Formats: sequence, structure tokens, C-alpha cells
Amino acid sequence: MTGPDRTPPPGDPTPDGDAGAAGRFADFGPPRRVDGGLKARSTRGAIGVSWWSRRFLEVLESFALGTRLTRGRSYARKGQVLRLDVTPGRVEATVQGSRAEPYRVGIELPVFPAALWERVERDLAAQAFFSARLLAGDLPAELEEVFADAGAPLFPSGVAELTQRCSCPDFAVPCKHLAATFYLLAEAFDADPFQLLHWRGRGRAELLDRLRALRAGATDPAGTPVPSGPDRAPDAAVAGPTSNAKPVPAAGAARVLAGLPAIPLDEAVDRFWLPPVPLPDRPPTLATGPELLLRQLGAPAPAIGGPGLLERLRRAYRTFGRS
Repeated sequence: MTGPDRTPPPGDPTPDGDAGAAGRFADFGPPRRVDGGLKARSTRGAIGVSWWSRRFLEVLESFALGTRLTRGRSYARKGQVLRLDVTPGRVEATVQGSRAEPYRVGIELPVFPAALWERVERDLAAQAFFSARLLAGDLPAELEEVFADAGAPLFPSGVAELTQRCSCPDFAVPCKHLAATFYLLAEAFDADPFQLLHWRGRGRAELLDRLRALRAGATDPAGTPVPSGPDRAPDAAVAGPTSNAKPVPAAGAARVLAGLPAIPLDEAVDRFWLPPVPLPDRPPTLATGPELLLRQLGAPAPAIGGPGLLERLRRAYRTFGRS
């Protein structure tokens, strides 16, 4: 994986526009007003409502980049992003700043190789749970585990896995223009979860066509469905009888119910609303410190306490975090 790269794309002017450091920020000021820009739907609070968009933003927000993220959210909500395009391995955007010419933003994340996608598709097609949810336009939380088991985490684990470029003169990574793009990208994932998979190398139509074909192949010539889950032969449904692949772990309700003996209904009425076994854990979340929000927001205004108030709040957050 490559680390953060703020080098402008080939053919771009130098980011500062001239050779002198003083000239680099000469044109800085409030961003130019934009009509018809892409505005975040969220007008206050957190951006991103689905588990997958929030999971994606956790990576960015865990680095506590202070006012750059705050200003990036402001840019996203004001409509300063003029264009956002998601293609396999790359997100491109144009963001209007204080200068007349909008800045060009690029965020790259390596796509998964074809062999890995084929394995993931076989794993997804092996259980109707995944196919049904994906065909309904939803990403089940267990999808993250499927990618992790294949050795390819769906989400970047750190900012170093992303190659970031912006033609603005600010060499911070990410700058407010990149941050605004990240937030609008998260909302794009909310609107169409397949955009996340498209960024990783599989478009909606191609993925769903593959799943339909693999599911159709899970029926033998006599029309009998091949068993799935723990009773399914290793990849018999999709790889043929000679495959040495391991069985796909059960997901969803199948994971909880697999292997349980059948119990007559009249013997289970008193436990009808209780799970037969402990429910599986939710997918892991990114661990963050108790003072993350304070580090993101920066110091409050002097009128309400300034840095002194910030330090007192920081000590309180640390105390509460240990309790």
C-alpha cells in the first residue's frame, strides 16, 4: 500500500502557484460561493447514517485532524464540491475554494484482484442470506467478515492505505478539500452501497449477475438445491466436486441455528422469544480515545473559556473514560 501523496496529478500546476512560500497562501480567504454544488444531506451532527458509511468515516475521524475535518464538513454542507466520481480504485472530485479555479481532488484505494473477487462471490453465493440482502440493495454487516476471511478487509484500516492528492497549496493530509470529498463520499455510500464495492473493483450489475449465475449453478440437474451452510459440501455448488476449498462459514440466522437439534414446537413455546444460543458479536469497530471529539473540534472561543476550558474538559473525559 502506498502512503499519503499530496503530489498534484500529472499536468497540474505546482500546488502553490509560485516559487515563494509567501505566495503560496496569498489568495487564501473565505471559499467562493457556489451555486448548484453537491450538498451533504446532513445539515448538522454526524454525516453518514448506514453502518458502512459510518465505518468508512471512522478511519478518517480516528486520526483526530481537528479543524480540517470541521472545515471539510462545512465545505460539504455548503455545496463547495462541484463534482464527485467513483471509479474502480479512484475517487475524483473538484472542490471550489477561495481561488477562482476549483481544486482537483483524487483519492485512490487499490482494487481487489479478480481472483479474490471470485472467491468472495463464491462465498456470497453459497448462502441465500447474502444474495437476498444484496439483491435488495442492502449490505449486511456480515459482509465485512466475508472480506476479512478472504484476507482483504473491505475498509481501509488507516489513512496510509489511501493515496490522496489535491491541487491546493495546503500540504496537510487530508486538507479541507479532501475532507469534504470524504464526507460526500460517505453520503454517496449511504445512497448507493454498491458504490463502495465499485470503488473496490466490482460494479453493481457485474456483482449481481455473478451471484445470480452462481446461485443458479447451486441447483443440480434434477432441480434439487444443493445444501448450503454447515451441511453443504465444500464449494460443491460453485466449484465442482473436485474442489478442495473450505466450506463457507454460516452467516446471519444460519450461524446461530446451524447444528441445533430439531425441537418440537410444543416443547419450545416458553422459549419462543429467546435466542437458542448466544447471538454472534457485531462486526468490530475502530477503537478511539475518550477525548476524540475534543481533538476534532479544537479550542473553544475565549468568551467561553478558550484553551483552559478545553484542558479541563479533556481531563474530565479521561476520568469518565476510565470509570
